[in-house]
Amino acid sequence: MIVERIMKKNVHTLLPTDTVEQALLLMEKNGIRHIPIITDTQQLAGIVSDRDVRNGLQAALHGNKMRDDLQQPLSKVMKTNVLTGHPLDFVEDVAATLFDYRIGCLPIIQDSKLVGIVTATDLLYTFVQLTGANLPASQFEVKVENITGKLAEVTSILSKRNLNILSVLVNPHQDEKYKILVFRVQTMNPTAVIKDIKNEGYEVLWPNLPGVTS
Repeated sequence: MIVERIMKKNVHTLLPTDTVEQALLLMEKNGIRHIPIITDTQQLAGIVSDRDVRNGLQAALHGNKMRDDLQQPLSKVMKTNVLTGHPLDFVEDVAATLFDYRIGCLPIIQDSKLVGIVTATDLLYTFVQLTGANLPASQFEVKVENITGKLAEVTSILSKRNLNILSVLVNPHQDEKYKILVFRVQTMNPTAVIKDIKNEGYEVLWPNLPGVTS
C-alpha cells in the first residue's frame, strides 16, 4: 500500500511568521499534535509539535511572560531539519522511518510542495485494518520450514474448510531454518482447522488446544 492512500490531504498549516499562540489554538481546535510550517508557495519550511509550543502554554498558565512567549513567531521554535516522504512511498517504509527516528509524523512532499501528512495514529489504524484485528476472528501460528511453497500448502488446508483469511503475517523464527505463519481467519472456533493442520504434520505454536495441538 502506498502513502497516498492513507495520508491526510487537508493539512492544517501555518506560516513561519505566525505565533506560538496561533499554533496552540489551532492544535486545540482540531485535536492535532503537529503543524507543518509552510511558505507562501506551499513549500515546507519546518514543523512544530505540541511539545515545541508547550513552553508557550506553560508561560500562559503562569502569567508573567505570557504575551512575550505566546507572541513569538513559529520560526523561533519550529524544527527545520524535517524528514519527509513522497505519496508513492510504501506505508511500511514510512512506518519504519517513524520508528527509527522516533518521530510522530511525516510531511508528504511532491514537486517540492506539501501535499499531505501521515501520523503514527494513521499508520496504527492502517495496520489494524490490514491485519483484520478490528474484526471478529481467530488467530493461530504455524511453524513451517523456511522454503518456497509452505504458505501455499497451509492456505490450501484452510481452503478445504472454506475459511475466509483476513490476513497472513510471516514472522521470523529463532532458528533460520523455519518461519512462523500467523493467520487471522473469520471463524470463532478454529479447533477443526488446527486439527487439520496438525494432521498434515505442521506444528501449531498458538493456540495450544488440549488434545489437538499436543
